[in-house]
Amino acid sequence: MSVRRGTFTQVTSSSTEERRLRDLARLRRVRDRIDREYARPLDVTALARGVHMSAGHLSREFRRAYGESPYAYLMTRRIERAMALLRRGDLSVTEVCFAVGCSSLGTFSTRFTELVGVTPSTYRRRAADPTAGIPACVAKQVTRPIRNREAQVSGPRLT
Repeated sequence: MSVRRGTFTQVTSSSTEERRLRDLARLRRVRDRIDREYARPLDVTALARGVHMSAGHLSREFRRAYGESPYAYLMTRRIERAMALLRRGDLSVTEVCFAVGCSSLGTFSTRFTELVGVTPSTYRRRAADPTAGIPACVAKQVTRPIRNREAQVSGPRLT
């Protein structure tokens, strides 16, 4: 049986591309599930099982596709929702913590402070007025949590 070199390479790269596209579709389903079910208990193993991947493969591919681990993405979504609830002002920090799916107030406060730069209670006090009158879609974009490594450096840049 003789196989031409160019044909074999083309078939191999085609199947690799198909597998990559299937993985991306599964990763989108995981991301959509996190967005939908952020307040439910989710872990990487359960997410991976839902798309028939191993937890390690899911974590590696998710990070490659979206730039952060599934857990970091989940926590960012939870903190983003928590910020909206805190701006509303009708729930305590503890109630917000449990409403967004966190089971530990300490972990919630730590992650919130890492992402937002202030504690949840400080954010709640400060956020009471600044977004008043701003459309919710704009307020969400402006107040989206940014990890410290992504924060803009203020002041002159040294080259």
